[in-house]
Amino acid sequence: MADNSKTEDNASDSVEAAKNASDKKEKLADQVMQNPQVLAALQERLDNTALTPSSYIETLPKAVKRRIDALKQLQVKCAHIEAKFYEEVHDLERKYAALYQPLFDKRREFINGEAEPTDAESEWHSENEDEEKLAGDLKNVVVIEEKAEAEETNVKGIPDFWFTIFRNVDMLSELVQ
Repeated sequence: MADNSKTEDNASDSVEAAKNASDKKEKLADQVMQNPQVLAALQERLDNTALTPSSYIETLPKAVKRRIDALKQLQVKCAHIEAKFYEEVHDLERKYAALYQPLFDKRREFINGEAEPTDAESEWHSENEDEEKLAGDLKNVVVIEEKAEAEETNVKGIPDFWFTIFRNVDMLSELVQ
């Protein structure tokens, strides 16, 4: 038990000593910064030192300069590889944009009412086949009502399609006011 109290005393003494040393350093720094001769010497040193990266590099030993030059060469090689990567990405984007374009055109025609989908195009298979079987009777009733409603209103395309998309997609909904 006595050893434990000695350890605690030593630890508190160490903390106290560190705190006193820190206080002394702060006081010394304050005194130095108050001295106009010290401030003038610091300002003269800063004025004589060019603050450009190249001047810093010039002060380094030759071996360090060689390493820096080697790092620059590696960085240039990385930049060339990255440029090649982005060229290939751009080529892929162009290739797939050409593949998507007919689908986008067809989508635009459906949305604007310029074309009607065929039965094969409008057939949709849900992943929830069981739910569809359970709701089969209700679905038939809704289909009959939708046909009667569609015949009455004769709506062209899909009204407010993009507005609905923007409103229901989390990333885009904040843009809609």
